[in-house]
Amino acid sequence: MTPLPITEDDLNGFVDGTLTPDRRAEVSAYLDAHPHIGQRIAVYGEQRDMLRAAFAPVMDEPVPTELDLSRMIEERRLPRQAPRWAIAAAAVLLLSMGAAGGWSLRDLSAPSSEGVQALAREAAASYATYVPDLVRPVEIRASDRDVLAAWTAKRIGRPIGIPDLTAAGYRLMGGRVVPTEHGPAALFMFDDDRGTRLVMLARPMKVDPTLPMSPHTEGALNGFAWADDGLGYSLIGAVAPDRLHPLADELRRQILSEA
Repeated sequence: MTPLPITEDDLNGFVDGTLTPDRRAEVSAYLDAHPHIGQRIAVYGEQRDMLRAAFAPVMDEPVPTELDLSRMIEERRLPRQAPRWAIAAAAVLLLSMGAAGGWSLRDLSAPSSEGVQALAREAAASYATYVPDLVRPVEIRASDRDVLAAWTAKRIGRPIGIPDLTAAGYRLMGGRVVPTEHGPAALFMFDDDRGTRLVMLARPMKVDPTLPMSPHTEGALNGFAWADDGLGYSLIGAVAPDRLHPLADELRRQILSEA
């Protein structure tokens, strides 16, 4: 029987460990015969391991009580009306909190949920979603750079310069528009000859519209985030901070020079 051709789905399955033993052996033989593809798949495997390590602490955490499915089902079966004394006590508590310190609590929570810290988390989530994609990590390729720039500007509501990192050894792969809790954001992806990928996420900022560059870490991922003139940026990757920082500085320099 003629063996089936090796597809991108097979390569994805090889990286994820979901192939049958026979098919895995066929893909392994194919990679041995095509070392340039084998090298790329090896890098993807390393990135998969780094992503798993980055999010392992979250995966190991127990499910919060309020998200426990059996508890939620049971609560839906029970009457929802609370005793009058409980309602009265809750009302008194809420009024006292509002009078004493509600506004100060709001001020403490706003930066982490809306500002640059939120942008950093969104960049890490976008990295985890799109970097492992071997088939379509970007929506518009670098060959259509002008189309990408026009599309992101239209969706974001402001033009966002697409930096050039070729002098540092990173090529633009392309980009896409991604959803965040604070509206659409532009994602640009870069890679080098070893297959190492970086993601830059940019979106309008209602909080922290202008902020100096600061480092952030999400598990095994390192990043640098900043904001200028109402636009926030985060560069993130599985790269050491001392290597990533100069790249972030170069991105910011180019963006400011085009403003």
